[in-house]
Amino acid sequence: MRHEIETRVCLDDLLGPLDCKLIPSHHGWAIPSFTLAVVRELSAQTIRIADDYGYADMDTIHVIDGRTDGPNTVHIIDSGLTREINDDGDREPVALAVHVPWGALDKGATVTITKATPAAFKAARKTARKAARLRKTGSDRTARAVVLHAPWQWLMDDSASAASLVTPDRDGRYCVGGRSWAWSIATWRCACGNLLDWHEIDCLCGLLRDGQPDLAAVTVEKVAATLRTLVPEATSALVDFASGLARVTDVFAGDTPVDMADDTGPFDTETLGDADEILRKAVDVAHCLNDLVKGWEHVPHERTPQLYRIAFPTAGQ
Repeated sequence: MRHEIETRVCLDDLLGPLDCKLIPSHHGWAIPSFTLAVVRELSAQTIRIADDYGYADMDTIHVIDGRTDGPNTVHIIDSGLTREINDDGDREPVALAVHVPWGALDKGATVTITKATPAAFKAARKTARKAARLRKTGSDRTARAVVLHAPWQWLMDDSASAASLVTPDRDGRYCVGGRSWAWSIATWRCACGNLLDWHEIDCLCGLLRDGQPDLAAVTVEKVAATLRTLVPEATSALVDFASGLARVTDVFAGDTPVDMADDTGPFDTETLGDADEILRKAVDVAHCLNDLVKGWEHVPHERTPQLYRIAFPTAGQ
């Protein structure tokens, strides 16, 4: 009998790593379950990506908070997208209205999801004002949450029925994505070179997972030292991780961009190649890109979803 383990999962290089429980499987993808706190983190990641690059091809997760003694509320989840509704070219927003009967949920009432009509927008504003007034008076009743999964690529065709609620299991954990999301177990690479699953906390060499050096900081230091051999005043760089590669695209001295042209700039191909190789090796060690870039500044860009700014340590440190 296979036992449930505590580990971390990623979804490609877009989501995660996220703490979870799952039963290891040798067939197919991982099917993790998350605490509500982790679902909130996952929700923030999905919404950030959708806000930066559009909702049309995205799934987003939303956590709606309330209390057992709260009034019925309506919550609008708006994608910012529109769709054509007739031959005259009229359009309507692609948005959801989530109707939550908080006080009756324990009595068998259900949450309903409908198309967000103008009346639903108005109702949402009204219930938000009422909920705000009640929050000021306080409440002793239990906090509750509703978790919504919105697959916008399908909602473009059907404005409500493709959305679904993610209900907690008997342990209060949420299986987000179920069998349809290709979750994989996150890994970590020991300084000795061994690659292990996240829940394997000690390496055969004797080093522990939580005793490894700070990969992100070490990577930035190495990239900075390499680029400063030719530009000592360099203070930061933009790094693009698109298509599974890693490449320094821009270097800055303060707020001033450094000329990156081959024939006029100070850098040569070998130096830039060395910096790129440092980044690629760091991605291999981290395995899950989000684990490496956590703490780095994400830079929205229309041509790449994985552009980050790395700030170099002050010279002499």
